[in-house]
Amino acid sequence: MKLHAIIADDEPLARERIRSLLAGEPDVEIVAECSNGTLTLKATQERRPDLLFLDVQMPGFNGFEVLEALGPEQVPAVIFTTAHDEHAIRAFEVNALDYLLKPFTEARFKTAVQRARRQLEKGGRQKLDPQLAALLDHVHAANPARRILVRSPERIVFLKPEEIDHVEAAGNYVILHAGKERHILRETTAAMEARLASAGFMRISRSVIVNLARIREVQPLGPGQYSVLLKNGTRLDMTCSIGELQSRLSKV
Repeated sequence: MKLHAIIADDEPLARERIRSLLAGEPDVEIVAECSNGTLTLKATQERRPDLLFLDVQMPGFNGFEVLEALGPEQVPAVIFTTAHDEHAIRAFEVNALDYLLKPFTEARFKTAVQRARRQLEKGGRQKLDPQLAALLDHVHAANPARRILVRSPERIVFLKPEEIDHVEAAGNYVILHAGKERHILRETTAAMEARLASAGFMRISRSVIVNLARIREVQPLGPGQYSVLLKNGTRLDMTCSIGELQSRLSKV
């Protein structure tokens, strides 16, 4: 049975290296080569490969973001390739996942491919591998303020924390206000607060988290009552103490 594979790496020489090594694997057929994360996501969704050689650091989406953007049923067997990325290596080792550290030998490459074959034989193509799921959780926990994935039927958006003006609670969802755009995400306000705290955000009321760098001024409403005015003209009432807000603003 032929295994369909995609090579994803922004370095032409790295793609050539994998391509040449796969010439010695007659059961593996390359169906696409991608030079960035955006192309990798698109090709993986369209071609539905059995095997994905995935670089960790790529323009557009990185390797972790590509996997996060794919639906669980779309994730193939993955062989990660990475340079000296200490965080990524720790994440792989914690979750007992295989990876190829550049530059890798032919013997090491063959070992990784054989491991992927065994995974596919066990039916690993049918759903997101638990180890991959644990890897994404590990990366997310280690980097809580990294880009936020927002899915919709039409597209997948990755928002950088600095692109968000404020976050508003809406039942079991939060609304991310980013310029003229609004993005709805199924997430609790508390979880989003924890996720964005290290990126300079603060919860100013029960239902609002604000990007402190977006605040233009604080305006009094009455005795002990204040609102914040954002640079885009949005006015938000606050219930936190003015002292707490001033303390946080002094550190931005």
